[in-house]
Amino acid sequence: MKKDKNTKKTWIKNGVFVFIIITLYATGLHTEVIGFVQRGVLATGLMNPDVKEITNKNASETISEYTKADLNVKLIDGDGKITSLSDLKDKVIFLNYWATWCPPCIAEMPSISKLHKEMGNDVAFILLSFDKDFETAKAFNKKKGYNLPIYTLASNLPAMLQSSALPTTYIIDADKNIVLTHEGMANYNTDEFKVFLENLK
Repeated sequence: MKKDKNTKKTWIKNGVFVFIIITLYATGLHTEVIGFVQRGVLATGLMNPDVKEITNKNASETISEYTKADLNVKLIDGDGKITSLSDLKDKVIFLNYWATWCPPCIAEMPSISKLHKEMGNDVAFILLSFDKDFETAKAFNKKKGYNLPIYTLASNLPAMLQSSALPTTYIIDADKNIVLTHEGMANYNTDEFKVFLENLK
């Protein structure tokens, strides 16, 4: 009799769990929930890009190590205007690939938003959406109040800027060298990362 009660409880617990999972997926909230959990992982700092090594090197030592970025990439901004990465002369570029259906992208977005608010005048932020419908990305940006400069592709990406991972972030210095490629989520709103960006001007 006791065994039957325990079995029944287990079935009820599992049923509730399955119902919650199905509801989250049906409403599209699973991305937000998983992103929220991953934000906790980001708080540990374990997944952040290692910029110490780059920051501590002498500039003359590192220039030869870096690849010049092919900036012949056409983009469409949130207002429907076509622009190109090559228009961003003499600017450090923070190029981030993301999508609204990607939980790690959602997890890192608040840190990018904070960094953009602080350094958006000195660094060109390009958040390139890989959503099938760009309107979805625009609606997400507005709903969250991020006010981030989001774009969608109007041309193909050159091979050097292609990635199979979302999110992926490329940091391109003022001389148009790709100085950092980070695949996966990260907390970019750190003092260390801000100093790193400052040193690239």
